[in-house]
Parts: sequence; structure tokens; C-alpha cells
Amino acid sequence: MSKIAFLFSGQGAQYVGMGKELAENIKVAADVFKKADEALGYSIKKICFEGSKEELDKTENTQPAILTTSIAALKAIEEKGIKPDVVAGLSLGEYSALVCSGAFNFEDAVKLVKKRGKFMQEAVPRGIGTMAAIIGLDIDTIKKACEESAINGLVEIANYNCPGQIVIAGEVKAVETCVEILKDKGAKKAVMLDVSGPFHTSMLEPAAEKLYEELKKIEIKNLNTPLITNVTGDYIKSEDISLNLRKQVMSSVMWEHTIRKMINDGVDTFIEIGPSKVLSGFVKKVDRKLTTFNVEDLKSLEKVTEALN
Repeated sequence: MSKIAFLFSGQGAQYVGMGKELAENIKVAADVFKKADEALGYSIKKICFEGSKEELDKTENTQPAILTTSIAALKAIEEKGIKPDVVAGLSLGEYSALVCSGAFNFEDAVKLVKKRGKFMQEAVPRGIGTMAAIIGLDIDTIKKACEESAINGLVEIANYNCPGQIVIAGEVKAVETCVEILKDKGAKKAVMLDVSGPFHTSMLEPAAEKLYEELKKIEIKNLNTPLITNVTGDYIKSEDISLNLRKQVMSSVMWEHTIRKMINDGVDTFIEIGPSKVLSGFVKKVDRKLTTFNVEDLKSLEKVTEALN
């Protein structure tokens, strides 16, 4: 009997037109977009389906847009009778995972992530912080380079995505210095990312504090499906969710640890839910033999349904 994990997309996976096909053909998916529009008081559906890309890429729109698209895709696959044994989401995707596991009501979550996006944007004004992806070097080499670059400002490891892929983040000058050092040390690739802030670093502490205040206002229910969190790469207890989400904004994303934990617990089938197939790629980098699917449109939904039913 195979064990199934649902994985939920993070920020950066967005594209104009995401979710449109599902919403136009599946009522439960359409209902999710309708609920999101009502909760937010403006049309996130229009931003997802018609763009502009510039509007969609604003962090405070991106976050509710990806969450809504992910939950629309989730409802479509749930309707096919496919359920997860465990869930996780990359960064923002952890909120979709929390909705999936019953801890968050969708309407509360979509309003919360809009605020999260806004707080993250405000914590570090545009142009002050950035991120870079590093391919093909070991952790220790990257940590040393971060320390060497500290003379130019703060730079930390933001994401442990998969073997050989790490994301660093911090102040622009320090990140640029670190990228140059890592190129010299033989990185296959060290590239600056097109992001508006140094996410998952200590620079985001002001956002974490504001988010924590918002979390106090919403009802968090007990998890009905086990959830592995980014902060530790391990299972979380329902009572720790608020504090964990506060930490999550300013801590490294332990994604590779999350996938390895799932594998150790017998998961062999991973279904990425939401826009793009980035997470499926990370899973395959951990272990080529694992089965991965994604659900973002009718074709991908059909493929997973045929394979698993």
C-alpha cells in the first residue's frame, strides 16, 4: 500500500492563468476562487486568470493567489477520492498544507497570507535585501562563504531545497559578495534571484512579530492529517502552530529534511498541488526512484487520478 504526501507550492511558482482551467471545469475549484474574492474584498481570481504579471508578482497578491490556486486544485483532487497520509508546503505553501490538514479555515488563511505578504514586503524595503540560488556546493562551503561575506552585511542560508541546491539571502552587497566567493569555490551555478526581499532570514523579524499578532486573532483547530513543518523538517503539534509560523518567516526552510523525513516514514508517492512543478523536481533530486505527480490543470489531475484510482 503506497503512502501519499501532498506538497504545496511556494512563492515564485505563480504564473498568469493559473487555476483557470480547473475553475472553469470543476465546481469545487470555482467555489474556492469565489470564497477568496469574498474574503479579500477584491478579485484575486482576476489577478490569477488575467494578470498583469506585475500585479500577480506583488508579494501581497502572490501569496493569496498561490494559496487560492492550491486549495482549488486540492478540492479537485479530494473530489476524486485521493487523500494524503502526510502534508507539507514550501514556505508560503505551509499555509495551504494547514488548510488541507484542517488547522485553518480557508477564508482565514487567505486573509492571513495577504497580510503576511504585506508584512514581509514592509519589513525590508525594496532594494535592501535579496536572495541567490547556489547549485553544486556542500553546506559547509556555503556557510563559510556567508561568514566571509558578513563584512558587507548580513547573509544567511534561507532554503535547504534539495541535495546540491541551497538558497542564501540577506543584504544585497553581502549576498553579491557571497555569490562571487562561491563561484570561485566552484559552484555550478550561483545566481541572484528575482525577489523583492531576503525571505527566511533574521531581517524578517518585524514581519514575524506582526504576523504573530494576527495569528492570535484566528481559530486554529487540531490537525487531522500529520504535517511536517519547514522550521524543523519534522512533525508539528497543533498547539505549536502559531509560534512555528512566527519563526517560519525568519528561519531557514528545511525542505530536503522534510522530504527525507517523509521517505523514512514510508512515503513513496508525492503529489505537488498548486502552480508549477518545482517541488517535484526537488523530490526527484533526493531520490530518483520516487513517484511524483502534480495537480495544476485538467491534464495533470487526470494523470494522477488514472494512476492512483
